[in-house]
Amino acid sequence: MNRAMALMRRLLALLRGDPQADRAVPPTGFTARLTLFTAAAMAFLAVFALALSTATGRLAERWGAELARTATLRLSAPEGQMAAQTATALTILAQTPGVASSHALTPEENRALLEPWFGPDLPVESLPIPQLIEITLEEDGFDATGLRARLQAEVPGAVLDDHTRWRAPLTLAASRLRWLGVLALGLIALSTAAMITLAAQAALAANAQVIRVLRLVGAQDVYIARAFVRRFTLRALWGAMGGTAAGLTALWMLPAADTTEGFLTGLGFRGAGWLWPLLIPPFAAITAFAATRAAALATLRAQS
Repeated sequence: MNRAMALMRRLLALLRGDPQADRAVPPTGFTARLTLFTAAAMAFLAVFALALSTATGRLAERWGAELARTATLRLSAPEGQMAAQTATALTILAQTPGVASSHALTPEENRALLEPWFGPDLPVESLPIPQLIEITLEEDGFDATGLRARLQAEVPGAVLDDHTRWRAPLTLAASRLRWLGVLALGLIALSTAAMITLAAQAALAANAQVIRVLRLVGAQDVYIARAFVRRFTLRALWGAMGGTAAGLTALWMLPAADTTEGFLTGLGFRGAGWLWPLLIPPFAAITAFAATRAAALATLRAQS
C-alpha cells in the first residue's frame, strides 16, 4: 500500500511539473515536433501490426476449424464400376459414427471446382477424373483409421483425406503470425525509444546554458532531468493518442469481412479486441519516460 501511494504521488508530481524546471525544456521547436511525430507514427504502425497479426491468425484458425469439420474421399475405379463403388462408399459413410453427411460431387460441381485452373469449357464427362465425395463431420469427429480399413476392404482404390496435413501448417502459421506481431511491436517500441532519446539529447544540448544557470542556483541533475522527462513523456502520450486514433479510423474505413471475399477484408479487431489498441498510448508514454530519463541523466553527467 505504501509503495502504491508513493508511486501515485510521483505520477501526480510528474503530471503537475515544476514551472521553474520546465524552463529548461523548450515548449516548441524541432524536438517537440519530432517527439510528437515519432510517437504518432509509431502508434499508427502499432495499431496495424496488432490488427494484421490478430486478423491473419484469426483467419488461419477459421480455415483450420473448417478443415477439421470436413474430409474428402477420392474414388478411382474402372468406367463401369464407378457408380457402384460410389454407392457403396456412400453407404459406408452413412453407417460410420461421427459422419454427419456425405455428398458425391456432380460433373457440374467438378467443373466449377476445376474452372479456376482449366477454364469453364473443360470436358469433365470425357476425362478420367476421380469421383470426389465431400464428407461433413460431427463435432466429435470420426475414426479415420477404422474407416480407411473398411474402405480398403469394400471399396478398393478409395483414398480418405481427413485434411490433417492441411490443418497443421495453418495452426503453425497462426502461432507464428502472433509472434511476428509481438516482434513488430517490440521493434516499434525500440524505434520510438531511440528517436525520443535523440530528441531529448538534442534538447539538453540546445539548453546547456540554461542548465548551467540552474546548477549555479543549486538545482540537482535529478531535478532538471525530471522536467525533461515530464515534457517528453506528455508529448509521446499525446502523439501516441493521435496516432492510435488515426489507425483505428483507418481500420474502421476498411471493407468489412461480409461485403467482399478478399484475403485482407475484415482486417481489424473483434469484440473486446478493440481494447488492445487503447494500451498503445500508455505504453508509448512509459517508453518515453524510460528513454528520456536514461538519456537526460547520462547527458547531464557528461555535461557536469
